[in-house]
Amino acid sequence: MAKNPEKLTDHPDNLDDRTTDILSDVLGSLRLTTLVYGRLELGAPWGLSFPALPASASLLVIARGSAQLEVERSQGPMVLSAGDVALLPNGDAHVLRDGKGSPLHVLGTGQCQRSTATNPVPLGGNGARTTLIAGAFRYGSGRGIPLFETLPAVIHISASDARVSPWLSSTVQLLIAESAARSAGGTVVVSRLVDVLFVQALRTYITNSSCKDCGLRALGDPHIGKALQLVHDRPAEPWTVEGLARAVGLSRSAFAARFTELVGEAPLAYVSRWRMTKAAELLRESNLSMLDVAERAGYRSEAAFNRAFKRHEGTAPARYRRQQVSARP
Repeated sequence: MAKNPEKLTDHPDNLDDRTTDILSDVLGSLRLTTLVYGRLELGAPWGLSFPALPASASLLVIARGSAQLEVERSQGPMVLSAGDVALLPNGDAHVLRDGKGSPLHVLGTGQCQRSTATNPVPLGGNGARTTLIAGAFRYGSGRGIPLFETLPAVIHISASDARVSPWLSSTVQLLIAESAARSAGGTVVVSRLVDVLFVQALRTYITNSSCKDCGLRALGDPHIGKALQLVHDRPAEPWTVEGLARAVGLSRSAFAARFTELVGEAPLAYVSRWRMTKAAELLRESNLSMLDVAERAGYRSEAAFNRAFKRHEGTAPARYRRQQVSARP
């Protein structure tokens, strides 16, 4: 019998409907946009230097061969093998090469635009071959996504990890095949698969027991996960620490300590940031009046909302809306 597609690893008990809803809410607020992806055919010796991408993420898939990934905030070089996925959720600068000391090439955006089997990017020498699929995403929300800031510099998902869902492995293999095909509509298919792989990598990481310092682990906690669901479902509610603690069946002190430990910030600080995240989304995506946006974000007056939004985003909400509209392609 086929496995339930919601079961992403061998220990998915902490990934229930509540967790999925919150993650969907967070991902929805990102307004993820695929900036670029490309297929690169590399011959040893080779090396690639990728610059930092503010408010963005990078995704690397090794289709063939192997590579050594170096990220400043990670602990030493990381070896990637065929079928492996590396997600850099905070867009850190990174270096990818076949081995220590190989010369680096700074990859220009124009070299990595929608390349396929008919137009791959060839780089390096005549040695052992490696095929790389690289993608980059921009977070439309700009910055300050609750639960994302505590993610590590690199999320490495090994193809040999028995805990990894066959659904993720299938997506990787389909992405590799489509990126090399000459099929009609292949560009659209690859772009969508890169998006799906981004979400699958995050979900797999959440269910991995090694994710101990990640704010997203809070989603699997029965008490804190429930509190997060309440905040996400009803951001306009006048939440207090006491009210949230009572709603999830914990004392005020126990709730505040556990919430801060798992999420990485105090309960009301999270509530405030999530309200601003949703307000920014409404300003970008809707034509609601400023007062309506303020009320949905939990503010009774437009003036109070303006002050809070400016503290969080560094600009007034009306100006933020104008900037977002003018930046649309």
